[in-house]
Amino acid sequence: MNDRARPGPTDRRTVHEYVDGEVRARPDTVVTEEPLEIRLEWPGHAASRVSVTMRTPGHDFELATGFLLSEGVLAPGAPPHSVAYCRDRALTREQRYNVVTVVLDRLPVRHPGLRSTSVSSACGVCGAQSLDEVYTPDTDPMPLGRPLAPERVTGLPDLLRERETLFGRTGSLHAAGVFTPGGRALLVREDVGRHNAVDKVLGARQLGHVSYDESAILCVSGRVGFDIVSKAVVGRLPVVVAVGGPSSLALELAERAGMTVCGFARGGRFVTYTHPERLGLEPVRP
Repeated sequence: MNDRARPGPTDRRTVHEYVDGEVRARPDTVVTEEPLEIRLEWPGHAASRVSVTMRTPGHDFELATGFLLSEGVLAPGAPPHSVAYCRDRALTREQRYNVVTVVLDRLPVRHPGLRSTSVSSACGVCGAQSLDEVYTPDTDPMPLGRPLAPERVTGLPDLLRERETLFGRTGSLHAAGVFTPGGRALLVREDVGRHNAVDKVLGARQLGHVSYDESAILCVSGRVGFDIVSKAVVGRLPVVVAVGGPSSLALELAERAGMTVCGFARGGRFVTYTHPERLGLEPVRP
């Protein structure tokens, strides 16, 4: 296949900029948004479409694997047999880099048809009918572990921003990063979709590209919705830090799962919504 057909993470456009009554044409960099079709195959079952999501090209195999992990199709820590771009002859040259086939060597943990669907770059676990689909009574809550220093939380968004190379060129991306309790970045992924960035982070560990345990911290560049928390629960990430605020459903899930959610982390300030004891803070009783 010709690599020139492979979409890159950015594109160049000529734009017209208006400043103080004057207009000038200049080149600009914009983020690439392309569909990614995820297909799944296992013994006795031919490859078939599971989902189509709009994404920023790059780390596509991590995205597909992380998505299937988030959907309960894969077991945590069990990588797929293989992940590859589809070689279906019916696809055009441009389409081939927009279709990924994930092959399992055993039956999926959950049939993908039960929850998977076509999603946009702005939406995550839209098919979940209840919190119990993500966090069941049989799921162990996150271990408390050693207390996390509050001053580490305030610096994470800046550390994340420093590694958002595509955002620096386009201003149009979300980011998700995994950090050690000491604040060291383990990996950062960017995408036009918030949930895609988190799936890439989860998929990187599932595929063995990076290693982190249940003491790791997830930091995201936007708000904390139910989709973000549900993926962190599956990935056993006990702390989620964000520059934006959380939703009520996200906090309900985090409370159940023993997860600490910190929002509005910027400028030496953050707000802890669930399980403040992980930060050495005393819970406030109403």
